[in-house]
Amino acid sequence: MNRADPSAPLIDRFQRRITYLRVSVTDRCDFRCVYCMSDAMTFLPRQELLSLEEIDRLATAFVSRGVRKLRLTGGEPLVRRNIMWLIRSLSRHIGNGLDELTLTTNGSQLERYATALADCGIKRINVSLDTLDAAKFRAITRYGDFAQVMRGIEAASRAGLKIKINTVALRDVNEDEIPELIEWSHGRGFDITLIETMPLGDIDGDRTDQYLPLSLIRTRLNQRFTLDGLDYRSGGPARYVTVAETGGRLGFITPLTHNFCESCNRVRVTCTGILYMCLGQDDAADLRAPMRASASDELLHAAIDEAIARKPKGHDFVIGRGEKPSISRHMSMTGG
Repeated sequence: MNRADPSAPLIDRFQRRITYLRVSVTDRCDFRCVYCMSDAMTFLPRQELLSLEEIDRLATAFVSRGVRKLRLTGGEPLVRRNIMWLIRSLSRHIGNGLDELTLTTNGSQLERYATALADCGIKRINVSLDTLDAAKFRAITRYGDFAQVMRGIEAASRAGLKIKINTVALRDVNEDEIPELIEWSHGRGFDITLIETMPLGDIDGDRTDQYLPLSLIRTRLNQRFTLDGLDYRSGGPARYVTVAETGGRLGFITPLTHNFCESCNRVRVTCTGILYMCLGQDDAADLRAPMRASASDELLHAAIDEAIARKPKGHDFVIGRGEKPSISRHMSMTGG
């Protein structure tokens, strides 16, 4: 294995610079969203997870290689024990190589943690919310408490956190609610991004019944709103428009109807230290083994270099009736 330069930027074979790392801190979640996981999930034994200190070490290595944005995900990241220790530790990189430390959450723990997150220098968060109907919310999440999530969002807003709502578009579930969700979000100063359901993991059902192409949603929205194209980028795959009637930003993440891979700047690390260079491919690299093999980061950097050199040009998501999931692992394993 060649000696790695611990300060060299990460550039793949397609000349894409890797500046965005998403780290799953746990595969556990207090919800069981119907499009994400089955009701009877088997989670990883706790001893298989990276320690918080190992996650800090791994993320720090990526920051030294030019990662400018770090997002903590899960599962639900805020259910990880002592998660605030990790967030406080990683916050030392903000302004010192790292432009942004952020997280994606289901909102269930925000009432407890919002102020502490803001105190750590987190400026914005993504909150997953697929409906404004409490009964439907319980049906989608299986265990979620809508009122608790609303209190969490309010707490985050009071703490000064900028909020983006993430909504998965689900056929015959929330498709008629999407205009209301847009108006609700924009009325509170939140951005909102619509996401196509992705074929990741078995979920106790057929995703063909859930799948709703955002091209269809956009056509419908054009009949109600004036959508003006926008050059704004948040660092992720969303393409944004401004809704003239509300003045707010609306994003579209379309892994199936519009491949967004040509400008991909992202990689993901699971809670067990597996690096996935592409959400929609199975090729991966074990970073836990080189970390645990040496107190030096030389082996870790070499493993990162070898993996980035294999980053594929794009993903191969397919969805169809009777089709097996394109990827067998659940989103909660890779990180949402």
